[in-house]
Amino acid sequence: MHLLRVPASRAYIRLSACRALPPRIPSYFQPPTSFSLTRSYANISPSPTASQNLTEKIVQKYAVGLPVGKFLRSGDYVSIKPHHCMTHDNSWPVAQKFFSIGATRIHDNRQVVMTLDHDVQNKSETNLRKYQNIEELAKRMGVDFYGAGRGIGHQILVEEGYAWPGTLTVASDSHSNMYGGISCLGTPIVRTDAAAIWATGQTWWQIPPVARVELKGVLPKGVTGKDVIVSLCGLFNNDEVLNHAIEFVGSEQTLESLKIDDRLTIANMTTEWGALSGIFPMDDVLKDWMLQKASMHAQRLRNSSHPRLTNKKVEEFFALNTLLASPDASYAKSLTLDLSTLSPYVAGPNSVKISTPLTELEEKKIAIQKAYLVSCTNSRASDIAAAAEVFKSNPSAKVASGVDFYIAAASTLEQEAATKAGDWDALINAGAKALPAGCGPCIGLGTGLLEDGEVGISATNRNFKGRMGSKEALAYLASPEVVAASAMKGFIAGPGNYTGPSSAVSISSPPPPALPSTQSSSAQEAETEILPGFPPLIEGEIIFCDADNINTDGIYPGKYTYQDNISREQMAQVCMENYDSTFSNISRPNDILVTGFNFGCGSSREQAATAILARSIQLVVAGSFGNIFMRNSINNSLMTVELPKLIERLREKFPKTLTRRTGWWLQWDVRRSKVIVREGPEDAERWSLGVGELPPNVQDVFVKGGLEKWVKARLE
Repeated sequence: MHLLRVPASRAYIRLSACRALPPRIPSYFQPPTSFSLTRSYANISPSPTASQNLTEKIVQKYAVGLPVGKFLRSGDYVSIKPHHCMTHDNSWPVAQKFFSIGATRIHDNRQVVMTLDHDVQNKSETNLRKYQNIEELAKRMGVDFYGAGRGIGHQILVEEGYAWPGTLTVASDSHSNMYGGISCLGTPIVRTDAAAIWATGQTWWQIPPVARVELKGVLPKGVTGKDVIVSLCGLFNNDEVLNHAIEFVGSEQTLESLKIDDRLTIANMTTEWGALSGIFPMDDVLKDWMLQKASMHAQRLRNSSHPRLTNKKVEEFFALNTLLASPDASYAKSLTLDLSTLSPYVAGPNSVKISTPLTELEEKKIAIQKAYLVSCTNSRASDIAAAAEVFKSNPSAKVASGVDFYIAAASTLEQEAATKAGDWDALINAGAKALPAGCGPCIGLGTGLLEDGEVGISATNRNFKGRMGSKEALAYLASPEVVAASAMKGFIAGPGNYTGPSSAVSISSPPPPALPSTQSSSAQEAETEILPGFPPLIEGEIIFCDADNINTDGIYPGKYTYQDNISREQMAQVCMENYDSTFSNISRPNDILVTGFNFGCGSSREQAATAILARSIQLVVAGSFGNIFMRNSINNSLMTVELPKLIERLREKFPKTLTRRTGWWLQWDVRRSKVIVREGPEDAERWSLGVGELPPNVQDVFVKGGLEKWVKARLE
């Protein structure tokens, strides 16, 4: 246990372990043995208890093929049939997978939603053709479709009633967590999963460990939901909630102080905190918000009724539904945050894990060249109003000379509301530059990207190096009002509306968990059957990328993600480009790529795995992995192993550098579930560690060349 003290606020956060969960074994899941997925049930008993947390209860509702009397728990692998599945610009790559496995029609066209939102500024013939293909596919399949410029897919699912309280909704995008802001369990899937859902209505999921985050107090004036999640990402930046589901709880008074838009922002950025979902409870605040949205739809549609979001449906739903966690539900961790002690926070530069009280940065007067009020995180009408108020309170103020301030609404409906209130025009008249509703600069696409040497401040969710433009630029994240004030003043600053306390942050952290027994060199060796075609030994020289939190933008830059015509050779060349531009000159075929902790955090792009495969690297070893990267790895036949001890040993032996050839040799004996490391030439020191078993049914996925080809083989 240790304490870290950070000035300018006195937020008190407490973290403690409540229930020990079995160790997570990477690269181990029970894949389909027919078209339904075979499940691994760790807690089946003759008299199962019905005590479940909210996450477990929702998954229970959307799991298929469960034995009678089975109550799901964290760690269970399940077949899930989500309420809805959204795909965006990646719908066409998903369609190509869908058709390649032999499917011809979408299993349930009411389950699937397609949106176009990422590259909406791109008017090239190639992109317009792709967009046309997606629209025609949606029409042919009878799928609900929202075209380019209508808004960001996550916002559409929320405002159009697809994401619904108490349901499980997935999307092929890492910010699906956002649906948790309206008590819908949202979690990301990858393209192969989406193709499987299109074909069968189902995919697989492992219920993650669940962390309970208790919120106390109320937000001070001038502090927003963005400050809550930015502070959490920065104060707990050692993977405390990595690969967890998060459940936010609090008193009625506390939750009343968090508007739904604040909750959506917090839930959205639980992704950056490392979580797989972040859900708030159902309450009157949510009910009132849904009724308000239903009324807005009724006014807009006039003579027709909205297909999902009506006052009658909302009233009936809340009259019959009060889905809550059981009072004695189990959680992997508990964390407490007193909202009343928070101050405005800024994340960066170039990391959400660096979180600094605004007052400290204001003193430095860090000049900016670009400011952004865009994205699904903070570009709703309320966010636009908060930014507009900065200029309205200073009627003669304009965007500072030398600063470009870009704004894009989360959707056309949000822009219409902001325009009606006068807030959109207030920003335009102050000098802001309008972009179409969509992702744009947040993903590094379109107008206004950061250039070499520039500094930008943004209300988006990610500021990874190179994500919003140049790798030689610096990006900060903040609330809409701080972004607007910074654009007005020309340096990172607030609007001056915070009058809260100024003292120290007190943080307690739990001791690091003990290594699982599978990491012990004395672990009992067990023979694993090796399928024909699967190599019993996987070996090669270790190439070491010595960094933690290497994200998917670092592995495969976002600017290439939606270019569907990139060859395997080109993917190999740009692999790890944003992390280390010299990587392609250092790595060799059949290397074993070893890296630090939380490798592959960030977005859901499958190319983060396939680009590594394109470099003829078959095995990645890390201290830990981002869950969605592991999912992509399994689905695309890239093998992964977690070995924290190896990372520690390499860091003891070698000075830090981005990428190095170590001269060390690693061999994975799959039959004996053991890794052997040789620290140099043939006569160098050797040592071994036990690792999780890679059973035959998982080997079969790799032998077939990934889950897509595995499913195709069984369909045939």
